[in-house]
Amino acid sequence: MMPEEYSIERPLFGGSVSCSFPLRFQDVSNIREVPDNQEVYVDPSRDESLIIELLELKREVADGNSAIWFFQDLAGEQDAEGSMVIQESGVFEVNGLSYRDVPATITTAIGQMAISKGRQGRDAQNVVKVYLANIRLKGVDTDVLVTAYEPLLISPLSESASSVGAGLAVPAVQSGCMPMGEVWKNAVLSFKVNDWSLFGTPAT
Repeated sequence: MMPEEYSIERPLFGGSVSCSFPLRFQDVSNIREVPDNQEVYVDPSRDESLIIELLELKREVADGNSAIWFFQDLAGEQDAEGSMVIQESGVFEVNGLSYRDVPATITTAIGQMAISKGRQGRDAQNVVKVYLANIRLKGVDTDVLVTAYEPLLISPLSESASSVGAGLAVPAVQSGCMPMGEVWKNAVLSFKVNDWSLFGTPAT
């Protein structure tokens, strides 16, 4: 039997927030050109990534449509082809993330799209499964996105092919790794705010 992989709590944004995911994901926020409102973690051996992003609350987007809206916005930003949503959730309140009695909500969307890295172009697109959760911290006017990318098919022209190989991606369980869907789910469910002043509000 393969050893079981565990999630551990990881500090984000200087420890102001945190969530749990496996140690194999390395922080590349200081290596790549990553915006200040993002933290990016990758497992280069599997070309999997987990991104936590803080955005100003999109008040014009209804709670029930927010995860789908952000998924479609992401597909547009990535110039993705063949993007489609496979699964979406309803709206759930998250009591532990309320600020001054203003409830927080969460919605999720899971889908797939074909994207290329950097400026490699459409010939080098990989097919990836995308897991996206939108945690709406309404009390501090913030949309939190927790997004995970899991490669399904690697193009031989992609830069990923040199590190993980071209063709169908090797399933996580065959590599002794936690499946990306579980990594993402654990990160979302364990997300917590340790210092509300991160959002420009008095800490409580």
